[in-house]
Amino acid sequence: MKPMENSAPIDPQAKSWRHYLGHSLMYGSDVDRGRKTKARIVLAIAAFGLIYGVISMRLVMFATMTDRHPSPRGVSQERMAARPDIVDRNGLVLATDVNASSLYAEPRKILDVDEAVELLTAVLPELDAPDVKLRDKLSSKNRGFVWLKREITAKQAQEIRRLGLPGIGFMTEHRRVYPNNAEVSHVLGYVNVDNQGQGGIERWIDTNGLAALHQAGLATDRSQKQVELSIDLSVQHVLREELIAACDNYKTIAAAGMVLDVNTGEVVAMVSLPDYDPNDLKQVTDPTRFNRLTAGVFELGSTYKALTVAMALDSGRVSLASSFDARQPLVYGKFTIEDFHAQRRILTVPEIFTYSSNIGTAKMALSLGIDYHKAFLKKLGQLDRLRTELPENREPMVPKPWMEINSATIAFGHGLSVTPLQAMMGIGALMNGGTLIPPTFLKRSEAQARELAVPVVKPETSDAMRYLMRLNVEKGTATRAEVRGYYVGGKTGTSEKVVDGRYSKHKSLNTFTAVLPADKPRFLLMVMLDEPQPTPDSNGGATAGLNAAPTSAKIIARIAPMLGLEPRHDLPASERLILARSSR
Repeated sequence: MKPMENSAPIDPQAKSWRHYLGHSLMYGSDVDRGRKTKARIVLAIAAFGLIYGVISMRLVMFATMTDRHPSPRGVSQERMAARPDIVDRNGLVLATDVNASSLYAEPRKILDVDEAVELLTAVLPELDAPDVKLRDKLSSKNRGFVWLKREITAKQAQEIRRLGLPGIGFMTEHRRVYPNNAEVSHVLGYVNVDNQGQGGIERWIDTNGLAALHQAGLATDRSQKQVELSIDLSVQHVLREELIAACDNYKTIAAAGMVLDVNTGEVVAMVSLPDYDPNDLKQVTDPTRFNRLTAGVFELGSTYKALTVAMALDSGRVSLASSFDARQPLVYGKFTIEDFHAQRRILTVPEIFTYSSNIGTAKMALSLGIDYHKAFLKKLGQLDRLRTELPENREPMVPKPWMEINSATIAFGHGLSVTPLQAMMGIGALMNGGTLIPPTFLKRSEAQARELAVPVVKPETSDAMRYLMRLNVEKGTATRAEVRGYYVGGKTGTSEKVVDGRYSKHKSLNTFTAVLPADKPRFLLMVMLDEPQPTPDSNGGATAGLNAAPTSAKIIARIAPMLGLEPRHDLPASERLILARSSR
């Protein structure tokens, strides 16, 4: 072999300057041997330093980014999907996502099952429960991944990390949090452990595209547009607080209430008791905690007389000056229709309304015929299922066949069961000038509402009904609903409940529907009390005028200022204010 000194010289133009420099330092004959040795050591140190630096960086990343551990094979990315915030009409947060650690195991990587079981149950005693079967999960070597516990606390996660158990890991998931607990539960609904909507607005969000985004992996952060509801959290709080007080005072088995904007169809507040805390999944399975206002159907009693009277007036065959004979009960075979506040005389239309006469209202409906009655109720959306953003919308119970006795009893609120929200929609049309506006739980402007509104009664019919509602508070069955300065109108409804196939004389469902202000309606309020009991100040009675009406008065006194309604004093009676204005 020829000596290296005789090798051909390096062409500096044929090689890069880096190659030339390295070659000269390492092998050049004109370079000092000491310098060559030092250069070689520096290069070796640099190479090893680079390798160890990369390894160190990777170790640091694994140590500090445990919560960002990628999903093990077979774990759906849908479980890690984020949901948009839900806010009330004023921007207050009702539902949001927070990060939470979930504990999982990879059984094939676990070295000592007994040790793992002992150490994990010391931190999480609930894993020792028989139904968890922790030992079986960790021993199943044919499974690459098993959940051990979803959504553990940061402290628990830290303690388990310190154990250093191989095959035990954490995954950061989006946990849904409801800051107001049970306050808005029946509107919001809830999510399951995989952050998927299971009811209310949460379910609506999924059915309107979020589920598809989850599956596509495009909803993994919280940058999505927030969902703005029509709910006013302050009004919601007052409504719930007063209903809880009413339940305690009247010893009811349940209660419900809502506030509806008659000009936009927005549901401003909705409460159904008993409710549940959506943060606690154990509560949502309780069958008594359903939403009575949309998922329940009821015979609403005399509340329905407002629809019957409006139908008669709108037909043109009946006026406020018309009268009907209420001296004798109506008899249909074994069934007898009587008046609770019997006057036993001929009554005018305003008297039928203020005395809440079953006989007069039934005769009013019968004078128009079955077909006319059915067509009117259908026009007001009472015979078909009401569709809203909430999936819990029940189908009304309509009699088949519909005979004369059905019209007679439905006229005063028996024999037809609808959701309370459905009834509110119909009564709202009678108050706002005569247009039916579908209710919504999302923010909606009056301009948007007008595009959806359908005329169902004449404006003069609406004027007459507002007059009757106010007259009923002035001197009818709803005097206890009066709130000074807010010109409240309303209708009571005391409906006997069906027990073992018969109407019970001792169990009732009481409702009160209020409009405020009656001369220029903006809002409807409905209060529903299930099986209220007599109180010391009710003289042994338990009708809606004695409990639902005064409860409504307390609510109105508190929420009216929140709704932007200024008190007005020294207003004239309904006949002078409402009727006189409508006749001009």
